This record gives sequence, C-alpha cells and structure tokens, in this order.
Amino acid sequence: MDILQRYEEALKLYKAKNFGAALNILRDIETAAPHWKKSFLLEAYVYRESGEYAKEDVALKKLLPRLNPNRPDEKILMADALSLFGSVNRELGKIPAAVESFRRAARLEGGGLKSCTEISNAIFAANSADTFTATDFAKLYDDYKNFSADIVPYARKFYDHRRIRVGFLSADFQWHVAMAWSWALLTELDKNFFATYFYSSSTESDVVTQHLRDIADGWRDIANLTDAAAAEVIRADEIDILFDLGGHTKDNRLRVAAHRPASVQVSGLGYMNSTGLDAIDYFLSDVHCAGDAHSMRAFFTEKIIILPQTHFCYNCPLKLDVTAPPCMSKGYVTFGSFNQFGKVTDQILFAWSKILQLVPQSRLLLKHRIFNTEDGRQFVSNRLQRHGIDPARLEMRPFTANHAADYADVDIALDTFPYTGGVTTCEALFMGVPVVSMYGNRHGTRFGLSILSNVGLSDLAVGSLGDYIRRAVSLTGDWQRLVDLRKNLRGMMKRSPLMNSTAYVRAVEAAFRIILHDEKISLG
Repeated sequence: MDILQRYEEALKLYKAKNFGAALNILRDIETAAPHWKKSFLLEAYVYRESGEYAKEDVALKKLLPRLNPNRPDEKILMADALSLFGSVNRELGKIPAAVESFRRAARLEGGGLKSCTEISNAIFAANSADTFTATDFAKLYDDYKNFSADIVPYARKFYDHRRIRVGFLSADFQWHVAMAWSWALLTELDKNFFATYFYSSSTESDVVTQHLRDIADGWRDIANLTDAAAAEVIRADEIDILFDLGGHTKDNRLRVAAHRPASVQVSGLGYMNSTGLDAIDYFLSDVHCAGDAHSMRAFFTEKIIILPQTHFCYNCPLKLDVTAPPCMSKGYVTFGSFNQFGKVTDQILFAWSKILQLVPQSRLLLKHRIFNTEDGRQFVSNRLQRHGIDPARLEMRPFTANHAADYADVDIALDTFPYTGGVTTCEALFMGVPVVSMYGNRHGTRFGLSILSNVGLSDLAVGSLGDYIRRAVSLTGDWQRLVDLRKNLRGMMKRSPLMNSTAYVRAVEAAFRIILHDEKISLG
C-alpha cells in the first residue's frame, strides 16, 4: 500500500465532504501503518465536520499519546491535535480539559498570532467553568499578554473632530446571532454628532453587510491584512473610540486592538467578560450585570461603563406567532433549553435532575447541533442518565434554521450557568416562554438577571442553585401564570428597555462622550 497516496485520497474525499469513504481509507491506513499519525488527525477532522464529537474525542485520545512534541515533525501536529481536543472538550462540556488543551497548544505554537488564538479559545471556554476564579482568569490574561510580546502599541493620540469618530471592529458584520444585540448601536448613532467606521475581518457578505456599508462613513475590509497593517488603517482614520465587538470569540481581532490604534478603546456586546488586554480601556455593562462594581473589578482589566438599564438592545428577527403553553393540551409541563450544550455543567445537570424529580410527569426538551447525529444524542443521553435523568423523559432535537418555532413545545426554559444564555434567553421570552436563570459574581453569569430584570421578571433570576430549583418547580404549580406570560411576554419585551433602541443608543452616546472627555483630561 502506498500510504502517502492513500492518505491524499482520503484528504480529497474529506474536502469533498465524502466522510464515509474518507474514513474507510483512514482505517485501512491505521491498520497497515499505525505509525502514520496524520491519518488519526484527519480522522478527528472528519468526525468534527460530520458533527460526531464523541467519536472525534476518541480519535484524538488515540493520537495524542503517540505524539512527541520534542520531535520537530510532530510538534506542529501535536499543537493542531491539542487545539482540536480543546474544541471537542468544549463542545462536550468538559471545560477544564478544554482550557488545559488550548493552553498546551498555545505553548507549542511558540508565540504570536497562533498562540494568542489558542489562549483566546481557552479564555472563551473558561467562561463555562463554574470553578474558575478571578485568579484563574488573570493567569490566562497573562498568557495572552506574554504571547503578544511582539506587539508595540502606538502612543495615545487625541483629536478634535467635529463629530466623534467611532470605529467598530468585528468579524460578524453579516447576519450572525450577535447582530441581534449590536444592530441598534451599529445603525442608530446620531450622525450629527458621531461618524461610524466599520473594520470588517470577514470576507462574507449579505444584506446586513450591504446595509452597514451604505450607512458607514468609512468601511474597511481588513480580513486579509496583518494585525499591524489593520491597526495602521485604523490609526490613519483617526478613530476616537474603537469598539471591539468580538472579545475572545471565534475569529476575533484583539491583536489589532492590542496595537492601540485609537484614542479610546472599548469592548463588549459580542463577548460577555473582560478581554484582559491593557490596551482596552473600557467594557460596556449595565447596572444588573455589573452588580457590585467593586467586586466585579477583580475579573476586569478594563474600567466598566455601567449603563442604567441594559447594555444591549434586542433586535428581534422572529416572525413567529406565540402559541398556547403546551401544558394546557398535554397535561404536563415541558422544560426546555436551547443553549449550546457545552454550557451545560454537572452542576446544572444536578439541578435539572432534581427539578424533574420534584415535578412528576414533566419532560425536558433540549435542542442544539450536538443532537444532529446519533453519536451526539447517545453521548448526551449517557451523561444525563449518570445524573439520574430518565431518557424516557428527555427529548433531543437537532438544530434547525427556524429553531425558535420549537418554543411552541416548551412551557418553561431553564438557563445554563455560569455561562448563561443571551440572545437565546431573549428568543424564549419573545416566544412567551418564561426563563429561570441563576446568577453569580462574574459578569457573564448575570446576563439572565439583566434581561429578566429589564423585562419585569426579576423574580425568575436567582442567586443560588437551591433557589433555581425551587423557582422552576414553583412555576409549574401556577399554570395560569404560564398562560398569562404566554399572552403578555412579547408585549412586555417590546415595551421594555431591551427593545427601546432610541433610549439605549442615547445612553451609549452619553457614555461615549463621558469616557472620551475623561480620557483626554486624564492624559492632559
């Protein structure tokens, strides 16, 4: 057997998305030449692309012990494998393992962009860990800074423009879930006083992209520019306030912001916690998410902008009608969670198990892309069974484009913790489904509290696991409230600060003026 030729055949089949045929060849290679380690890595990629995360996990566990990072030809292979292993652990909800895998990958990459990408992955994953402290996050932020030692930031410079120039930095200036929260800010700044510039690090384009291009005072495509070159473009535009919308999410350009090309730099909206970058001056928050601002600052390197009501504005794309709560026709309550399954911790599974025990005949409906395959469904079913959840009371639905329509089959939504729902929570409420959420002392744990407080349902946001269980159970005893909420929640949402784009944008504009003035004064 010509191993290289067969491997290249498998690679072509993988790229053509002929996953079954690719796997057949890879298994032949692994039998005939178990030393050919690239075949195991490609096998993991095949499972990732086909959504079979549990099988991907197994493939990587076969590969990683065979790799020697001291061999130059295997070091890069191991970094790639560890990055994949971090991603699959995050998908499966094994967060500490995900964080450690990403950190190991970063060390093997040796610094610069690739290492920073892996640390961003680690930081993002850490938001789902219920045991991570401010000290743990600080260590990750230090990792990012150390791997960014190649960056020399610009000296700060302030301008006297007639209109404040606000630049938005993102890879998501097309229809994306984050657009549901950022749309108002991107499109409704008062052009008499603000000029808007968009720095797009994506090559994708749709009607959303085109609209933003049309209203922009400046549009810059930076997808193919290095971080230094992109920063130079921003610097040349003399931006007063650069707003990073990505944080540590996928395809972020935080290293552009690390060059400090703008006078003042802000992050938020697209990411729920601190960036950990000294070059980011402020983080956009609100009175609910900031909580005790003094204790919250332990988790932040930025100064916190605290808006009086909400720090995001929900722009709802849903055109679906609200239906009656299903308990009225089925005779039992259905709980639901449409959050990413990687957010589902053992602590939350314990709570869900107790809730189902305390509410006889109730059901649990889960919906996410992990349920697109039998592999994923079996993994989740096994995990839930270990927590005492009877598979007969569980329904797993695959992701669909019109996923919000499935709220017609949910009476009460159960939020995740510590990485709570954001847009997912707004969608549930807009469909008339109350959400029970738990909050903690980290910013990203308090989105449910902020959303529910702004819509007038602060009693559904609680500060302990015991109260989370009790609140969910108590709701099932008041079917009339479920009926009333089903009828009224959409109107409550529309009348709330969450969907008052004018008031929201005016509040952000006021904050922009204050921080720009304060930073000018502080630097003389």
